[in-house]
Parts: sequence; C-alpha cells; structure tokens
Amino acid sequence: ARTAPCEGLMAELRQALEAMESDPQVGAIVLTGSQKAFAAGADIKEMQNKTFQECYNGAFLGGWDKVSVVRKPIIAALGGGGELAMMCDIIYAGEKAQFGQPEILLGTIPGAGGMQRLTRAVGKSLAMEMVLTGDRISA
Repeated sequence: ARTAPCEGLMAELRQALEAMESDPQVGAIVLTGSQKAFAAGADIKEMQNKTFQECYNGAFLGGWDKVSVVRKPIIAALGGGGELAMMCDIIYAGEKAQFGQPEILLGTIPGAGGMQRLTRAVGKSLAMEMVLTGDRISA
C-alpha cells in the first residue's frame, strides 16, 4: 500500500523531525517509503470536504513546512514521489522512479509549494510541461 500524507501522518513526521533535529546523535535524516512509491501524494479524500482556508491554516499542511526548515540534512530515498522528496536536501531515486504532479489530472494544483519547488528542481520548461500535461518524468 502507498502512504498518503494526511493530517495524522504529517503531525507524526513533524514530531519525529523535531526530535531528530534536537538529538545531537543524529547527523542526518533519511526519509523513505515503500518500493512502489515514496508517498502517494496528499490524501485527496481527507482534503475534499475542506475549504482552502481549512487546509492552509490547519494542521493538514503544517508538517510540510517543517521538512523545509530542519537544519540537519534530509535525504529522500525513494522509488517514486514528488513534493515531499523535493523538500529534502538530497534525493536518491531508484531506476524505475517517476516524478510527477498527478493531482493536475484531478483538476487541482499541487499544494505545499510543489509547483515552485518543481520549477527550481527541473527548470521552467520541463516544469511547465509536467504541470500543464500531468506527465511524469523518470529518474
């Protein structure tokens, strides 16, 4: 099964990152997921009945920002994934890994800064192609 970042999972991730950041024994943090996907993407079912303000101001997106501000290096070891991986400092991807913004195909935009991070990671032209078509790129 794939892991969809939801409020509960993001709260746990935030707590774990805070604990690791304050632990002097931890020099770097490695985030990993299943072989099929690093993360399945945001839990659309959890989001569908919330307003934009509830998602933005509530706990739903709160954990995402913590990944970006941890002072220790964060390494994403993945077989696929997207926004959470782009928040990490280093990405190790498997040969079959694919990156994309599949929420485009659902008629919504990537949240948590995904479009901005994607542009910085792959450049404007490829980011535009991925966001306008919903196509994925391979590692």
